Amino acid sequence: MNLIEDWFMEVLKGIGRFFLNPLVYWSILLVVFSGYKRIKDERLDFGSKVFDIFSEWKGTHLIAIVSGIIISVITLGTGMVINYETIILLCILTILLSITMRFTLLSPIYTIGITYLLFLFLPFVSKDLELFGMSFTMETNFTVLSILLGLFLIVEAILIKSIKRNRTFPSLSLSRRGIWVGQHRLKRMAVIPFFMLIPTGNIVPIEPYWPVVSLGDQSFGIVLIPFIIGFDYIAKGHMPKQAAEKLSKYIMLLGFGIVAIAVGGIFIHWLSFVALIVAILGKEYIHYRYRYGDKVRLPYFHPENAGLKIVSVIPGTPAERSGVLVGEIIAKVNGIKVNNVHQFYLALQNSGAYFKLDVLDDNKEVRFVQGAYYEGEHHELGLLFSEKPHKEKMKKVN
Repeated sequence: MNLIEDWFMEVLKGIGRFFLNPLVYWSILLVVFSGYKRIKDERLDFGSKVFDIFSEWKGTHLIAIVSGIIISVITLGTGMVINYETIILLCILTILLSITMRFTLLSPIYTIGITYLLFLFLPFVSKDLELFGMSFTMETNFTVLSILLGLFLIVEAILIKSIKRNRTFPSLSLSRRGIWVGQHRLKRMAVIPFFMLIPTGNIVPIEPYWPVVSLGDQSFGIVLIPFIIGFDYIAKGHMPKQAAEKLSKYIMLLGFGIVAIAVGGIFIHWLSFVALIVAILGKEYIHYRYRYGDKVRLPYFHPENAGLKIVSVIPGTPAERSGVLVGEIIAKVNGIKVNNVHQFYLALQNSGAYFKLDVLDDNKEVRFVQGAYYEGEHHELGLLFSEKPHKEKMKKVN
């Protein structure tokens, strides 16, 4: 009975410690500032806000909670122990890497990877380095860090794959031919809460083989850690959803490979370092191959002879209700063929309270879409196309 009470009390303490971690509050500020900056860019490109301020966070909560539960089962079930120094340094690095709001740097490759390297090399720099009264040269559980790196890479891949087709962030850029084309950002941030053992508390080893990955024979406590994952990829030559699936596939494979190597570090300690190096080189190679492949392709959202390719659909508009998708082509509006944005707007003016679209899907097959306007709704249906940015039009007017 005492064992159950000890675990229950430590879990409650661990949840309390969650709200003492600055990353909980930093994540809120980060998503607000990032959303504000994106909305400012959307107004410069399209003349209006496309997605709301919390969109970088939307759609991640269920994955974050389920992933956190699964990782907690793994960490507590196998008895993985992490010290406070590691948690503090991981927190500081996450804040420093995200100050520029570059979500790419919030990959576990960088947050956990740099934490691992700092603990590995700090003892060679100083024997008495202290921060907040804590020594940063004490024993660090490198095997646990490398296993967590692999697990969170898998979570990152799942988050990338979960991005919905109409929920990537559009912008405009000049092509090599000097034509304005659309591009998308696959950009999200999630906070994964997970439980870990810490080397101070009332929980004692319950079996000879537990904890498996420890920092010595002692009693343990529990802490709920908020781990931030972020990513940001530009899709210019790819259909955004196809880009997400491709990236997810390779990052997922890399994550499982890292976990397999890192688990070997339980028995052969230097394998945890091998796992780190493979993770860094593997992720950078995936980035390089993706960027190179996207760069050499023709822009996906280039002008079409058959009509207007949809760059984005504004949420809550008639276009979203009608079910049109990013990447589809508007061939006709109210029976009138359209090949540019001006023709599209003119054809809409004849629609009254209703509209009818001839849409070419991914297979270039025609389907008919119709709907109605409601009072106060977007007069352009909520569709965005590749055209001269709003800021360039304003320069011309002025």
